[in-house]
Amino acid sequence: MFVQEYITKDYPTFSLQDEIRNAFFAASEFGFTHIIVEENGDFIGMIPRECLVENESGSIEQLKPYLEKFALLEETQIWDTIKLFHTFNTNIIPVISMQEKYLGYVDYTDIFHEFAGYPLFSENGAVLTIQTQSLHYSFSEISQIVESNQAKIYGCFISEINDENIHITLKISSENLSSIGETFERYGYTIIQKYYHDEKSELIKDRFAFFQKYLEI
Repeated sequence: MFVQEYITKDYPTFSLQDEIRNAFFAASEFGFTHIIVEENGDFIGMIPRECLVENESGSIEQLKPYLEKFALLEETQIWDTIKLFHTFNTNIIPVISMQEKYLGYVDYTDIFHEFAGYPLFSENGAVLTIQTQSLHYSFSEISQIVESNQAKIYGCFISEINDENIHITLKISSENLSSIGETFERYGYTIIQKYYHDEKSELIKDRFAFFQKYLEI
């Protein structure tokens, strides 16, 4: 999935000559954290809405010191949006060409909606966080342990890492969960967290709370 498939253009952009109050009104109406600044199709940068509140009069030109230069190329994978959403505390990311021409933007709600349909979030199962030595990390071994207990991996990500240890969070089918945990321990893994409920509809009450773990990487 590429960013270009999720580009939207209904949010207005602003030039440095436009009035701050108009930009603030648009950002408030759309509920976005930033305004997009461009000149003759060239992407200039993003300005946080909070800066507009503190400087209600005048033109956007006077807010140039607050410009934040972040964007994505249209050929970028949607996974790369996650880090930008988190790093810049934003809910909107501009999309540009190789020549830095403004093409549109992606909205975090569209991206999160796409991720919500992935088995990592949509399938019922158990969430298991395990720890092992960083040098010992082997995804093939982890897969073998889960699959040897007649279970499936729906998703996996590294939730913490340092020179000594690594934490791996797994979303797995809930069959033989106790056996899976015991097998991991026999292979030298430590079970850090295990989340499971017999009522499948209650297994993950908020899928985006689980997704937030990824955003904190």
